[in-house]
Parts: sequence; structure tokens; C-alpha cells
Amino acid sequence: MKPDPDDYLPLAPATLHILLSLAGEPMHGYGIMQEVLRQSDGRYNLGPGTLYDNLQRLMKRRMVEEVAGPAAEESSRRRYYRLSQLGRGVLSQEIARLEDVVHEGRARLRALKPRRA
Repeated sequence: MKPDPDDYLPLAPATLHILLSLAGEPMHGYGIMQEVLRQSDGRYNLGPGTLYDNLQRLMKRRMVEEVAGPAAEESSRRRYYRLSQLGRGVLSQEIARLEDVVHEGRARLRALKPRRA
């Protein structure tokens, strides 16, 4: 049976940021940390321990795959990672879930605004 992306939701913040960083292209660990910082405008800083623990878990759950790096870095010890098809589905479902949360939150806040007479 094919895994259902909804079974992995909601995502922890570190997991969400890692999957988002890999949505564009394969990256090595340091690149992922830098991309998370960029995407969050410096508000979310992943340490190496958090990053690599999460990457191991994501690979076990088949949301992230290790891939070969660029040919120019053939002798490099860097490991590169990319989203799997399941990872893309999970990320897509989490984005949709968060959009629903934001929509509901905005609606509730509008209802709280005092009305002018």
C-alpha cells in the first residue's frame, strides 16, 4: 500500500524547513542550513545535530533521498539530499494544511475587530 502524505502531518518546524529547502534542488547539509536561514529571514537557525538527526529520520521515512553530488565535487565528502516523491506530497499537503489554518485564523481575527458606529 502506498503511504498517504496526510499520515505524516502536522510537520515539526525543523522538518518543514528542511523539506522546503530541498524543494528546489538537491543540497548538502551546510547548504540546507543556509537555505533555512535565508527562507526564515534569519529567524530559524538549524544546528548540525538537529539537521542530521532530522535528515536520518526523513530518509528512514522515505521523504528524503541521498543522491550523488555534482560531477565537479566527485571527490568531495559532502552528501547531497533531495526530496523524494513522497516528500513532495507531504510538503504539498502540509502547505495546504497551513493555508487552511491561516485562512481560519484571519477569519476569526476579523470577527474580533470592533465595529465602528
